[in-house]
Amino acid sequence: MINAVGRDIPDEILELTGKEVFHGNHYYDGYEYKNDGPKTKCVINSNGSKLVKSIREVLEKCEIKDGMTVSFHHHFRDGDYIVNMVMEEIHKMGIKDITICASSLGKAQDPIVPYIEDGTITNIQSSGVRGKIGEAISNGKLKGLAIMRSHGGRVRAIESGETHIDIAFIGAPTCDDYGNCRGIGGKSDCGVLSYAVADAMYADRVVAITDCLVPFPNFPAHISMTRVDYVVEVDAIGDPKKIATGAAKPTTDQRKLMMAEYCTKFVVNSPYFKDGFSYQTGVGGASIASTISLAKVMKEKNIRMRFGVGGLTKPMCDLLINDQVDCLLDTQDFDLAAVESVKNLKHFRISAGEYADPFNKGAIVNKLDFVILAALEVDVHFNCNVVVGSDGMITGAQGGHPDTAAGAKCSIVIAPLLQGRIPAICTDVTTVTTPGESVDVVITDYGIAINPKRKDLIKAMKDVDLPFKTIEELRDIAYSIAGEPQKVQFGDRVVGIIESRDGTIMDVVRQIKPFEFEK
Repeated sequence: MINAVGRDIPDEILELTGKEVFHGNHYYDGYEYKNDGPKTKCVINSNGSKLVKSIREVLEKCEIKDGMTVSFHHHFRDGDYIVNMVMEEIHKMGIKDITICASSLGKAQDPIVPYIEDGTITNIQSSGVRGKIGEAISNGKLKGLAIMRSHGGRVRAIESGETHIDIAFIGAPTCDDYGNCRGIGGKSDCGVLSYAVADAMYADRVVAITDCLVPFPNFPAHISMTRVDYVVEVDAIGDPKKIATGAAKPTTDQRKLMMAEYCTKFVVNSPYFKDGFSYQTGVGGASIASTISLAKVMKEKNIRMRFGVGGLTKPMCDLLINDQVDCLLDTQDFDLAAVESVKNLKHFRISAGEYADPFNKGAIVNKLDFVILAALEVDVHFNCNVVVGSDGMITGAQGGHPDTAAGAKCSIVIAPLLQGRIPAICTDVTTVTTPGESVDVVITDYGIAINPKRKDLIKAMKDVDLPFKTIEELRDIAYSIAGEPQKVQFGDRVVGIIESRDGTIMDVVRQIKPFEFEK
């Protein structure tokens, strides 16, 4: 069946998942549903402690068995130890057919690939995957399906009961023996625990794993003892120094800095740049640089930001330090400066549901004026791909990309015209993760394209000295430099699905065909 972004979703996938195809961003406006609830074991009286000696013992107490769904959060990013230590113990116990429901998975979790190959893990639900896990899924080694959801879509799936978590594992930088968790105050601080909030609220069993046990009460708790069943103390839960890795690093690339300057000039000349505007950036190098350049213009023009949203990095937190923003709303910290900033009284923690869930009574993304995002590919329909590489390999994550693009008044995607020698602006993206109806502006090093549907922005930029082009012109320039790339050869088997934030199917990911040398 052809969906609203022109992708053909196989009938067998619709039958297998019980889902509909994507009909557009507003298909579920006004939809009503009843939240799913967890099993809750009441504690009328106890010895005052929930401490358990080991991961093995807590798995036994949680009655782990074949076919269960376990969940994790990724606030430690490439420094995470939790997923590997838990899955190693599950594997040793001989448990099979596990579904991992993670807010994201990356290179830190490469060691679990053998558990995919031997059937310990048969399904994965995540905002996306990087590293060897992505390669394993793309090569058909996962027996079931990989379901990629946005951060808001993940909360929607958990709260609605579409995904039911049997055991949630929360890496807590500090925790007391009764389960009050905080993202700060220990040796492995990650700042906030926002992605784990839905897990703590809806999982049948919740396990806090900490490497810094503190006296009761560990208040104010980021996740309350009322949601936690067991506490396990281990030597280390993660390496904070590896939080700021990969895409989260600042850039010195002159091309990206130029795109950041283009972005700032566009923002400043748009109708939304005025006192009290709201703003979020992704963690691409150009996106981070755009925040730095915007701060200078804000100071010159005496314009103040009402609130900034994150995924936060140092440049956003510097706005708070320099009194250029009233407050920051935080779901994740991408560097140690942002982790430290959590102590600021105007730096507020928000849950992933408050941030981006499309099925609640109002998410923060809907109050955004600007969001600055990155993409692997953008096509002439303004559809974006942030999950599947041009070689067909799963290599990225949706994160909050579809959520913020749908909610913001002005969504700007920054992408170099060429990623290496591969055109990033193309006729059709390899896989659609964010629909073109959500994307307003595409900024490249060769020019800027405004979505033709945004006639108001086109009018506002009429006399602005920026290199405006149509999206088709940008595509043609890319092809003239690097040639039109050959389409990736996929097999028939669907190994993953890209969900829209409302749970409908945006696209499917097929197993890649092995490369065959010509004889």
